[in-house]
Amino acid sequence: MVPGMSLGLTEVSTDDLKRAFSLLHRGDLDVPISPWGLARVGLQHCQNPLLAHLRGLDAAGVRAVLTCVLAERIDRGRAPVLQPGD
Repeated sequence: MVPGMSLGLTEVSTDDLKRAFSLLHRGDLDVPISPWGLARVGLQHCQNPLLAHLRGLDAAGVRAVLTCVLAERIDRGRAPVLQPGD
């Protein structure tokens, strides 16, 4: 990886993203996201990428990002592969 280059949320497992989404939905994940809030719910092991991309967002913003990332991961492999000229 190039120094300073972000991998987005690819470093966070799908299970951890689903857990974060569920915690947010139940109101158990505090927003804005903080190191303490992530540790409180057992997500401290993936705090660096989560904080890098979710810090400062309100609940709607966090929900939108998590929804998009999870939807992409769930749909991966189902989308048709386009060939040049299609």
